[in-house]
Amino acid sequence: MLNIPDLMRFPLRSWDACAHTATVFPSSIPHIRAIDMPPHAPLPMIDALRAAEITEVLVVSGDPPHGTNRIAYSQSSIDVIRRFKAEHPHIRVYAGLDPYRQDFRNEREYISRKLYAGADGFFTQPFFDRRLLEIYADLLENEIVFWGITPVISRGARAYWETTNKAIFPRGFEPTMEWNRAFARDTLRLIGDMNSNAYLMPIRVDLATYLEGLR
Repeated sequence: MLNIPDLMRFPLRSWDACAHTATVFPSSIPHIRAIDMPPHAPLPMIDALRAAEITEVLVVSGDPPHGTNRIAYSQSSIDVIRRFKAEHPHIRVYAGLDPYRQDFRNEREYISRKLYAGADGFFTQPFFDRRLLEIYADLLENEIVFWGITPVISRGARAYWETTNKAIFPRGFEPTMEWNRAFARDTLRLIGDMNSNAYLMPIRVDLATYLEGLR
């Protein structure tokens, strides 16, 4: 399956993109930015989801729309998850999990609140440290989780993840294709042993080269 982010610099919304890919892939999951959802109007993508027979979405908080004409609303991802489950219960709603945005205790509480709102599972930010993934795997043992994996093959990319997303890299990390493919293979085996799920986010790499090295 594909999960497609809703990027503010493009006029095409994620659910419209998924309407195209839904004809090729068995499942396409659009990102829904909570900050874009008007609180007192119908969810704007429902007709498009219905027409494309899309029954899964990923609700994220969303960054403020700087430099665009989009209006931002005071809506949290929890608010929008609750709306989906109340108004459109046939849609499976995933939530985001970010192990870097706050301390473990607060993220654990945030996870619990999303589950209470009706989240059916989680997509995580990419992990770069197996030990950190195992900590969250213990917490989410009985939940549906798609664990994120992405290659970071330059010092600049590492700096981006550390400064923008506050990501944590292990001591032995190397920004090379070889290290990243070895980490992905090891992580995929771990996820398989847990009978869980993974998603790959190959940014700024040759897709065929990266995937070939994961066999």
